[in-house]
Amino acid sequence: MARLQIEYFSRALRRTTSFDMLIPNDPREDAEAPSRPMSTLFLLHGYTGKAENWVPWGLPEKYNFAIVMPTAENSFYLNGEATGHDYQTMVGEELVDYVRKTFRLANGPEDTCIAGLSMGGFGALHTGLAYPDRFGKIGALSSALIVHEVAKLKPGESNPVANYAYYQSCFGDLATAEERDVNPEVLARKLKAAGAKIPEIYMCCGTEDFLIENNREMHRFLESEGIPHEYHESKGVHDMVFWQEYIVKIVEWMFA
Repeated sequence: MARLQIEYFSRALRRTTSFDMLIPNDPREDAEAPSRPMSTLFLLHGYTGKAENWVPWGLPEKYNFAIVMPTAENSFYLNGEATGHDYQTMVGEELVDYVRKTFRLANGPEDTCIAGLSMGGFGALHTGLAYPDRFGKIGALSSALIVHEVAKLKPGESNPVANYAYYQSCFGDLATAEERDVNPEVLARKLKAAGAKIPEIYMCCGTEDFLIENNREMHRFLESEGIPHEYHESKGVHDMVFWQEYIVKIVEWMFA
């Protein structure tokens, strides 16, 4: 397994940044040759997190896929009008193009997937729906689908995670957030209305997770719109125990 940290100048962020990458390019001598070209998984971290691998060892070799791990600060993987840092563009366009050009991977949606946990689950859903021509499958674990909640905040208010100013820096005008493209539901409706192909979606959340109702709401929305998806709940909280259990299921769903 090749482990790389790559530094490059990001036009989307207007500064130098880096991402981590794992490439299963050294299979055991007794292993069978892969039956298909290498796929790619873009793996997104959560709030306060950083680029890291939380896919159990052995799976990339077994299913022949590389892992690309960007660091996106606490951006919700959105383009920040106030900050000038375009994390949506960085992940969905710039990084995909960089991986294509440099490693000849992620060449089309049929072999390019995206997954994330918590804030990264929101990012995976949003980015995948924003770029259906680039990502064929979306894995969203315990997703921080908080648009409807933060849209109700007023200047000076906060919730247990952050304040109005922070959410405004991520989502822009909060009063209109529910109706704009920062809301994954808006993106899904636009794809459906255009008759465009919508990436396959796998959502999951623990029944004791503080985000369970947010995920149930998104599940109900997708059902009401007739958008095919998988949705799973099981006992668990907002932690790595639940995510490590379900990333195995998601990887098998994506690449098996």
